[in-house]
Amino acid sequence: MKEIKAYIKPHKLSAVTLALHTVEGLTGMSVVDARGFGRSIGKNVRHGVVDDLVDYIPHSKIEIICRDELVDEVVSKIEKAAHTGLRGDGRIFVINVETSVRIETGERK
Repeated sequence: MKEIKAYIKPHKLSAVTLALHTVEGLTGMSVVDARGFGRSIGKNVRHGVVDDLVDYIPHSKIEIICRDELVDEVVSKIEKAAHTGLRGDGRIFVINVETSVRIETGERK
């Protein structure tokens, strides 16, 4: 199993969700409203700092746990649906999941 974490622009969340509904065998996803900042490569851009507070940018964080064979399709759907062509479109991470425990039944995978 794999965990897919994607940080996307909030206005692209509906498009990404609709795209993921077309993935056969995907059992679900979680969404978290997040704030943060990234590095502007090649530019001297400094994020606004006022009185020790950083000017964070809003993101939507999508978390998906899926079978290994679905990873490429899920990542592709997120990448295409979240793309705007502008700096800061987001990032996708794929991480190995060693164990899953269903709390209701104690089932382990």
